[in-house]
Amino acid sequence: MQFGIFTVGDITVDPTTGRTPSEHERIKAMVAIALKAEEVGLDVFATGEHHNPPFVPSSPTTMLGWIAARTERLLLSTATTLITTNDPVKIAEDYAMLQHLADGRVDLMMGRGNTGPVYPWFGQDIRQGIPLAIENYALLHKLWREDGVDWEGRFRTALQGFTSTPRPLDGVPPFVWHGSIRSPEIAEQAAYYGDGFFANHIFWPKEHTQRMVDLYRTRYAHYGHGTAEQAIVGLGGHVFMRRDSQDAVREFRPYFDNMPQISGGRSLEEYTAQTPLTVGSPQEVIEKTLTFRAYAGDYQRQLFVVDGGGLPLKTVLEQIDILGEEVVPVLRREFAIGRPAHVPEAPTHASLVAAREAPHPRPTAPEETAAERWERATRRFEDRDYTGAARLLAPLVEEAPQQTAARLLLARAYYHSAQLRRAEEQLREVIARDPVEDYAHLLLGRTLQRQGRDEEAKPYLRTAAAFSRAARAEDETAR
Repeated sequence: MQFGIFTVGDITVDPTTGRTPSEHERIKAMVAIALKAEEVGLDVFATGEHHNPPFVPSSPTTMLGWIAARTERLLLSTATTLITTNDPVKIAEDYAMLQHLADGRVDLMMGRGNTGPVYPWFGQDIRQGIPLAIENYALLHKLWREDGVDWEGRFRTALQGFTSTPRPLDGVPPFVWHGSIRSPEIAEQAAYYGDGFFANHIFWPKEHTQRMVDLYRTRYAHYGHGTAEQAIVGLGGHVFMRRDSQDAVREFRPYFDNMPQISGGRSLEEYTAQTPLTVGSPQEVIEKTLTFRAYAGDYQRQLFVVDGGGLPLKTVLEQIDILGEEVVPVLRREFAIGRPAHVPEAPTHASLVAAREAPHPRPTAPEETAAERWERATRRFEDRDYTGAARLLAPLVEEAPQQTAARLLLARAYYHSAQLRRAEEQLREVIARDPVEDYAHLLLGRTLQRQGRDEEAKPYLRTAAAFSRAARAEDETAR
């Protein structure tokens, strides 16, 4: 299980001193928070994205690239990347570049944001927030998995034969979480793609979070990515700690009262009773965090907010020290107890590369028949979700290796998702079983060409051309 920090990078007056940090100080403080997170053994640092005061992180990839150069192990993420107002092409290229610079230590969380005026600043309409999130992510998903993308949608100019650069590291895109506080459509979107769902439940009671997570898990299983328990879930949390809980409450109260966007007019006591916010001793943080599993199930990522509201950097770094030294080691141990073996760990670049190379992809839902899986795979292929189609087709081919149609479609899915070695392997098997399958010869030739193996490709392309000429001649004779 992964534990880390996320920050929105607000600039707020310290209510106890009246001092407001400069933008420069706040940006440098965010970097210091990330470096401290790695120092104490946390796994993840995530930055928000905002384009309006009082926030400073308008360019997450710039900040994360700088942090990547100064860290070795920390996984770098976002909370969130604005899928609604950013161009998906720019997201595809910026985060692929960051992925290379950080040697794969990158994932990102998609979100719509919660600041209405930002939409028109980027030429969009907030009333189209959900459709924008759905369409833009569909394009981003495709850009990371296909070369020569053709695209036409409602919200951006069309693309013809476009390939984003650089390509994802090792041909594996960064893992994507879809973050949401209140939108079931985003839980549905995460489930459809088999991506992670991050419920930032720092503002909401546990009953609301449970409904959102349950919806995501149910739909994840419905789309055949695995069982509901295998869905990838992340949760937010908000903590402030001192050795004595009364000292924690006394010290944090003025900062809480300085955050009206969080409190909503409630007292600190009311808010901590109704939400995951924990203000108290390290043991109280441990105990409350462990209750999250009761309503969210076994999950993969826990991120904490420890700054904001004008808290000085010295205090924030003290909070991270306590997390790393006293809280997270206990949480790791306790969350591991009773965790079923089939519940996956949080995805990393290394695990995603290994999963792609593994001979057995994640199984589909057991109640689905082979015919139903075939139908769903063909729909995925027709929708140009080639990676999703391949994930469904591979087990079908393994179960019925004599079925040329399934194997050929699997090869096409691999080809269009740039998994060229796998495409080559399947096409050679098709030709071995059915030497007159002309399209297999053609596609194998093209697959070899894309790998720069032109001489190897020539015999297969010649054979395909000969089959084509023979078919035309037979056609003319028949007339």
